[in-house]
Amino acid sequence: MITLYFAPTPNGQKISIMLEECGLQYDTVLVNILAGDQFKPEFLEISPNNKIPTIVDSEGPAGKPISIFESGAILIYLAEKTGRFMPTEPLARMQVLQWLMFQKASVGPMFGQNHHFNDYAPEKIPYAQNRYIKETARLYGVMDKRLAQSTYIALDEYSIADMAIFPWVANYKRHGVDMLDFPNVRRWMDDLKARPALRTGMAHMIETRWKQMSPDEKKTLFEIENKE
Repeated sequence: MITLYFAPTPNGQKISIMLEECGLQYDTVLVNILAGDQFKPEFLEISPNNKIPTIVDSEGPAGKPISIFESGAILIYLAEKTGRFMPTEPLARMQVLQWLMFQKASVGPMFGQNHHFNDYAPEKIPYAQNRYIKETARLYGVMDKRLAQSTYIALDEYSIADMAIFPWVANYKRHGVDMLDFPNVRRWMDDLKARPALRTGMAHMIETRWKQMSPDEKKTLFEIENKE
């Protein structure tokens, strides 16, 4: 059995999507990052960088329990455990890994800064807001160019790289970009939204996120996510 320690964020959503896509049985433990659960000693034992997500697999290598932190590492582990969503052929495998690293090194950090400075920062700093909106748009352009050449982000088959990027792009209404400028990204999003397992993995996180929020937070989120 796999236990997923999560918060309802794009990084958490990646793993619930993968678990659903693989049909693996799993339990979830909510780590309330607003309350500081990520700093508790018992959580730091399995996630020393005090970040979500983390998994504990009771049936790890050689049948022994293993805990894994960092969402990219978790995706690779689950792909290797199940033999799914990452090819073994070296060139194809490298394609998947490099686009997974693109998400880890660029999409996640830059989109995250965009969210912070435009939605959450107590002081509005135009320089920072503009900087991260422009960088977000540049990354959408990189993805759009790639998706003009490939059905999915790494290959012509669905992979963990798509699962890693999708939850971030799903927040496009918060990014200050016009999706009409990125038709290939839009096509890719629509293709992925048609996958039942992806929808289930996303829905679990969204439902948990909603339950956590105060009425004022829900109102703010609704306004952010429904602005054009």
